[in-house]
Amino acid sequence: MTLVDALGIDFNTSEVICFVGAGGKTTAMFTLAKEFKRLWKRVLVTTTTNIYYPDKGECDDIVISDVTDRRIFNRVIEKGIIGFGREVINGRKLTGVKREFIEDLHREKIFDHILVEADGSKRKPIKAPANYEPVIPSNTTKTVGVIGLDAVGTKINTSSVHRPELFCSVTGTHLGDAIDEEAIVKLIVSPEGLFKEVTAQNKKYLLLNKAEDIQRRSSALLIIDLLKERKTDIKGFIVASMAGGTIFYSETV
Repeated sequence: MTLVDALGIDFNTSEVICFVGAGGKTTAMFTLAKEFKRLWKRVLVTTTTNIYYPDKGECDDIVISDVTDRRIFNRVIEKGIIGFGREVINGRKLTGVKREFIEDLHREKIFDHILVEADGSKRKPIKAPANYEPVIPSNTTKTVGVIGLDAVGTKINTSSVHRPELFCSVTGTHLGDAIDEEAIVKLIVSPEGLFKEVTAQNKKYLLLNKAEDIQRRSSALLIIDLLKERKTDIKGFIVASMAGGTIFYSETV
């Protein structure tokens, strides 16, 4: 099973796929990009916020430009993974590009698929979005909400949660509480939670990541069952270890 399979990618159309949340967004995004490359697709990997500068081998080429003109991509290869950012900060981060330019690139079919990291998480396993995020292009076809299962059982504090006060506000919890499956479900279903700003025509997929052991996979299945009881509009569920390259469970509804 691949992410291409789990996300039900339609190769007859060009997709804009956003990644939001915490606990493995960047890893998931580059995993999908590599799958597209193996299928001989030309894929753009970019951000509307900030991401760490890609490691060697993650991209076939990287374009750094604050010019919103499609011609900046004329020199890059025809197939493969192209990284794109507005500028490099401190030699280690790519700054985000305007969502309107991503929308234009999609309409003009410059790439087969565009992958966008649409919010930040400071490498924490779980988060609640700030009022200015996520930044999602209007023609996004799918949004993958990511949560790290290593958050389950940890205390709500700055070590385990990005913006813990916001997380508490969204989930009805308190600082110092242990994060359980019910709190994660509340984060997922809240209008101010994981899928904030995701519109009806933009299909939602939940990726429960870091499922390396049986206990975490059991937590993931409980979360999915609780979400099904609430009859959400989530299109698909994925339980995986992106770092290990394994998808343990995938279901579309």
